[in-house]
Formats: sequence, C-alpha cells, structure tokens
Amino acid sequence: MEYIKKITCNDPGVCKKTESFLQSQQWAEFKSRFGWKPFAFLIEWEGYGVTPLLTLYRCIVPRFSFTYIPWGPELPENFPAEFRTEALEELALKLKPLIMPDNVFIRFEPPWLINEKEDALHIETTLRRASASVQPPDTVIINIDPSCEEILNNMKQKWRYNISLSGKKNVKVNCSRDIETFYKLLKETALRDGIAVHSIDYYKALFEIFGDLNLRLYIASHEDDYLAAIVVLLREKTATYLYGASSNKKRNFMAAYALQWKAIQDAKKAGCLYYDLFGIPPDDDPNHPMAGLYRFKTGFGGKIIHRTGAWDYPVKPAFYYIFYLAEKLRKKIMNLKKQKPKKNINKEAAQKLKFQDNSIETKIE
Repeated sequence: MEYIKKITCNDPGVCKKTESFLQSQQWAEFKSRFGWKPFAFLIEWEGYGVTPLLTLYRCIVPRFSFTYIPWGPELPENFPAEFRTEALEELALKLKPLIMPDNVFIRFEPPWLINEKEDALHIETTLRRASASVQPPDTVIINIDPSCEEILNNMKQKWRYNISLSGKKNVKVNCSRDIETFYKLLKETALRDGIAVHSIDYYKALFEIFGDLNLRLYIASHEDDYLAAIVVLLREKTATYLYGASSNKKRNFMAAYALQWKAIQDAKKAGCLYYDLFGIPPDDDPNHPMAGLYRFKTGFGGKIIHRTGAWDYPVKPAFYYIFYLAEKLRKKIMNLKKQKPKKNINKEAAQKLKFQDNSIETKIE
C-alpha cells in the first residue's frame, strides 16, 4: 500500500505554519547561517491532504554529506498511527532521488509519541536506529491551561517551596535582550559542567530571526549579581525551554526555580497551553550523568513523554557504516566526560545543593 502520492520541491516558506519550530521557515533561515542548507518539500498524502517537510543538508567532507530532518515528518492530523512506520519508510525511499547526490544517509527524528516500553519503530529493512539522537527524545510537558494555583499544586512540594524561597531572597527575574550577560553565564555553566556551547553569534542570530515576541530571554539577579538565565521559545500552543545557564554564586537562592515559574506564567498569558522543558534522560536512573536534570525537570509536575528518537536511512551503506561507528565512538567519549568525578564536597554542602538546578544547556542542532 502506498501512502504518498507525490513529493515536490518547494521554498522553505511553505513551512511557515508547521507545529514544531524545528520544522519552521525561521529554523531553516537560522540553520542556513551555520553550515546547513535547507530544502523544503510538500508531501501529498493519498487521501490525507498535503503537509510541508523541512530537510537540512550538510557536507562533512568532500563527497560525504547527510540530510537531517528534525521532528519530521509532521503527519496529517487524521493519518492513522498504525501506518506511520510504513509511511516513514516510503518517505525515505521517495526522498532518495530528490536529495543531493553525495548524501550518505538521511536522518529522521519523528515527533511521534510512543509508550515507555514500546519499540519506537518496527523497521529492520531500510531504516536503522541511529547511534545518537540530536534532539531530546524524552521530555516533560506541563499543561499550563489550568489556573496558576493548580499548576503550582501539581508541582512537588519542594519545588513550590523553592519558588517561594527565591521570592523571599528577593531574586528578581526580568525579560531581557542582554545576550552578553546570558553568554557569560553560559560559559560559566560550560566550564562547571563540562559541556560545549556555540559562539555568541549563534545566539544573537537566534534572537534576530525569531524576534521579540517569539523568543524570550529571562535573567535572574540579586542585588548586583546575575544568578541564572533561560531562553524560551513560544510557537503556536507550546512554549519550549531551549537553553539554561547559571552562575556559581548564591546557588542556594533558587534562581532557576524563579526563572521557570516566571516563564510558565508569561507563556500562559501569551495563550500557550503547554510548557515543554525539552529534554530529560530516558528514566530516573541515579547513575545517569544527567540524573540531576531528570529530578529538576520532573519536579514541576508535567507529563513525561517519549518520542521515537533518531532513525537513519543509509543511502550509501558502506560510507554510512564508517560514519555510524565514528559517531558511536564520539558519543561514548562524551558520556565518559560527563561522568568525570566531581570535586569532593562535605555532606552539609551536598544537602544544600540537593534541590538546586542541575540543568545544563539543552543541545539543539
């Protein structure tokens, strides 16, 4: 059975009203400034209408490139869930002659939700699970349609306490365009947590393209000290927490909690129904290098959801296998770096840090 009637090449402008910002015209423009070449298509589904698709092409070395599809395809609203796996396989086959001739593989990261114990895709012929995901397949989404009182009541008690404590400590949260201060905090976070960050031009371009109304920078301060900052993107019904950074100063002032609560309230006022904390480990394994991130984000009372993760369609299998092994090795090295031992701290200090924000910058490519 065929699900796709026709695929036609189009301008990225056809992606103007996609549900996800990662499939949007703005994201195409943004990524085009940093080594990616966007290509857009219109997919005409058999009996289900037409949907846009944004793809991002990148050359790694001469004659070796790949196509990446973040959170795509967005299927028609009435498309049967039981057929989506076969539809993805068909899409890969029909995109093959339309992509650049030096493509080694196509990487899909579908936005579809799955059950925790459900096998993401049941394909063993043309698609294979990627060695690493680019976007976080697991996240926490808070329903912010209820009253603020209800949203608070759905949080863990300690999280409500920390939000209140930040107020008592006189932590101030302001919506700002001070990208330089945000970047200083980001570099401080990177040094402390051993993560990589983009250049400041990357974040400036993000704000330039998505604009004042859609992209918001919140900075928390106390007296003359900047304590933490977050970046939140509003699109359609969802606000998404993209980046977070924090200072080493006054960690017990709970600035991270004040930031999230302010962003949630503003997103609700702007008409959003959901607040996506955008990325957690797959479960609450205390040995996971980002276990603190899991504890922090799940404490806000949202629903834990799981997506399929990344799947690759090898266009040139021999070259793809080399890339697959190299990426797998890189991921292993990065995980080992995240697991490096922390400096010793005494029990009293550890207890004070227990409920503080352990989040680091979410990796968004």
